[in-house]
Amino acid sequence: METPADSRVKLYPDGKYRWVYEVPMLKNPTILFDVYKVLGISFGIVWLFNVLLISCEDGLNLRNLWSFTSGFLILMLIFLVIGYLAYFIVAWYYGWKYIVLFTLDEKEVVHQMMPRQMEKAKVLGALTALVGSVAGKPGVMGAGVLAASRSTSTSVLANVARLVPRRRLHLIKVNQLLNKNRVFVPDEDFDFVYNFLCQHCPKAKKKEL
Repeated sequence: METPADSRVKLYPDGKYRWVYEVPMLKNPTILFDVYKVLGISFGIVWLFNVLLISCEDGLNLRNLWSFTSGFLILMLIFLVIGYLAYFIVAWYYGWKYIVLFTLDEKEVVHQMMPRQMEKAKVLGALTALVGSVAGKPGVMGAGVLAASRSTSTSVLANVARLVPRRRLHLIKVNQLLNKNRVFVPDEDFDFVYNFLCQHCPKAKKKEL
């Protein structure tokens, strides 16, 4: 499906690239995968810590290891189900999608999640106001809307350690040591954005498209 022209990556008067991406939360499970990854790591750390305690107190053998691990797996399965239900409720709350404004230049990429009541057209309207303003000085309406993000994740390109393209999910993972940013890009601009990031992330491990 062709991406509408007003949703494409554009260069603005202040020298930054911007675009708005509407993520379908049920069709694109990237966020759910990240939630499960965090849960898996957390459970793994707790499991390992308890195994070490058992080893020190009672001695470790296959019987008590399996007795503890089986109960732990059941608990983890319950949390996975709860995690999915919680994700489903959040997706419903956001109208099955969330809208993200991305800003990219030679120094950083910024991921701004818009409030659920803010429609994509309103964000695009703010960007249009930005085009008509003096370079680098958005109008009052544009500044107000663009500042209304619920959360912001910024990656300094000089510090990015790894770039992972996931074209099928329209996703580029921009990973620093303590910051895992997620950049969603329309199909038509995927190569451009990924190559731009590759050129300006000198320390990053990169994968060929």
